[in-house]
Amino acid sequence: MNSKYHMNIEDNIFFAKRKLVDNVYKSAQLEGIAVTFAQTEDIFNNVNVSQLRPDEIIAVLNLKNAWQYIIDAIEEEISIEYIKKIHIEIASGIIRPAGEFRDRGVGISGTNWRPRLPEEVDYEKELKEIMNNPNSLERSLNLFLWIQKCQMFIDGNKRVANLVANHEFIKNGLGILNVPVELTGLYKQKLVDFYETDQADEIKQFLYENCIDGI
Repeated sequence: MNSKYHMNIEDNIFFAKRKLVDNVYKSAQLEGIAVTFAQTEDIFNNVNVSQLRPDEIIAVLNLKNAWQYIIDAIEEEISIEYIKKIHIEIASGIIRPAGEFRDRGVGISGTNWRPRLPEEVDYEKELKEIMNNPNSLERSLNLFLWIQKCQMFIDGNKRVANLVANHEFIKNGLGILNVPVELTGLYKQKLVDFYETDQADEIKQFLYENCIDGI
């Protein structure tokens, strides 16, 4: 799979900063946080948004801080500890425990499939296999899908996956990965198919064609 964009890291960081409100809005929508683009922009500008619950506002602010963190720490290597750090960023004040793997099973909407418990999985080994892929685009997409399928945390897994994958996208000059809001439903359907079959070709092609932005 060939990269759609070939940016240097400085240009990719600049592009990510220019798209920050849009990135946060799409990240929130992917996780089902009911915030509009205008409300996201108001939150960025410290404008009171009375229509949203306090936890929704905190979730948006956490995403803003998490995006800033991945940009500021772009040279940091992806590791299990890094993934936990990202969860702490997005979970602060709204998800407990923050940065800790779940200790119970979780259900997935739209399927009877269930992810394994973290204690049943060698995340370090699986992550190493993903990161050893020399193709930076495939590595980044595999990372995005793997974190979602693992469901490491009790909540916020899609946000974590999106942010960690974008760390790799930006670091390698690949652009930005975000699911367009109008395609969120279709993406989640394909995600369930991936969970159930472990066949990633179709969903990766969908992401490649519809969800990568750059210059």
